[in-house]
Amino acid sequence: MSSRTSQLNELIEITRDGQRFYEHAITEVKDPQLQALFRDMSQAKIQVIQALAVKVAANHDTPAQGGTVMGKLRQVYADTKASMTKDEGAAYVAELEDTEDRILHAFEDAMEDADPDVRAALAVEMPKVRACHDRMRDLKHALK
Repeated sequence: MSSRTSQLNELIEITRDGQRFYEHAITEVKDPQLQALFRDMSQAKIQVIQALAVKVAANHDTPAQGGTVMGKLRQVYADTKASMTKDEGAAYVAELEDTEDRILHAFEDAMEDADPDVRAALAVEMPKVRACHDRMRDLKHALK
């Protein structure tokens, strides 16, 4: 596996962590507006994952299918935190915003280190990644 593929697969895994976390949060919160938002965010993550997977496949490699241990731990932490608070929605939003931070920083770091081909692919996805991050950041601040 090339370093290009390895880098893309790492981003796929981190983004998949976010996508799975949103899917999980949909089942945990009762607020229909949050559920709709989380669905939208999950769909945005799926689009990014698919775009990166196409690049990996173009390199004749297999796109990552899993997530990371860190992603699963964050989800368990959010469940625990939400169970101990009155506002489970705010608890999930806070943890999902941290997940968005992780995804954004991973993409920014990859952009710095990537070869031109990978950098071009990431540049196409960065507006979606930033928009998701900013949306959750703004919601987190609104709920404080």
